[in-house]
Amino acid sequence: MDTIQNLVHGAGLGLRRSFLSEIIVNPPETVGFYEVAPENWMTIGGKYGKQFRAMTERFDFIAHGLSLSIGSTDPLDETFVRNIKQFMREHGIKFYSEHLSYCSKNGHLYDLMPIPFTSDAVHHVAARIRRVQDILEQKIAIENASYYAAMGQEMSEIDFFNAVIEEADCDVLIDINNIYVNSVNHGYDADAFLTAMPAHRIAYAHIAGHYMEAEDFLVDTHGADIIDPVWKLLGKAYQLHGVFPTLLERDFNIPALSELIKEVQTISQIQHTWKNQHEKQSA
Repeated sequence: MDTIQNLVHGAGLGLRRSFLSEIIVNPPETVGFYEVAPENWMTIGGKYGKQFRAMTERFDFIAHGLSLSIGSTDPLDETFVRNIKQFMREHGIKFYSEHLSYCSKNGHLYDLMPIPFTSDAVHHVAARIRRVQDILEQKIAIENASYYAAMGQEMSEIDFFNAVIEEADCDVLIDINNIYVNSVNHGYDADAFLTAMPAHRIAYAHIAGHYMEAEDFLVDTHGADIIDPVWKLLGKAYQLHGVFPTLLERDFNIPALSELIKEVQTISQIQHTWKNQHEKQSA
């Protein structure tokens, strides 16, 4: 079975409607692939629907879900999963990922809530991930999520994350900014967290900006430029685990497309640097 690293390459960009028309007219060469939230595009029609079809016919796409609610105690919405499967087939979308969190309890909560770091939760979530993979007939990637409180914690975040990934036998979407934000908010070593990630399961990465509420409290907003410590952490991830596809997320305060492309180019430059480093080491 193909892995995502055989399907998409280089530096990617989260597609947003605000710059869709501009990209169709003048697609940036730097962007190797695009990502969309299927919830925002599955039922879209009219002008945006035609433009989206034009994009998926020309470029590589992956899907990153927002509302699967993989950690919820509500029944898994298998109809929704089958709709995602159809959407991916219709548009040739190559891969699907979701957050290690939940967003429903007898109805949608409209936020990504943290799953308790417990052994019971490991088994519960892993079983739901396996079911999603069975329906989609392919592995999915699970993203390490940002969180601001850890209720009922029996184990560390990295131990919980790795236990879920191993039991579910799924891939990893490594979010670099989330590691940095959580390391500041919860006082752990970001490099140690990165080192403990299962390298052989990493499918691709996200990188984004955040908001500094205080020196010891960061908010994962995807609404600002990426800061230098997060860029350095991306380089550390490549150093530890090799170079993998990496995508820029920007959801709020979206600047001109040219500004986003500068950050995509920074991803490409860091990838190039570490590819050269690894080639020298293996020569």
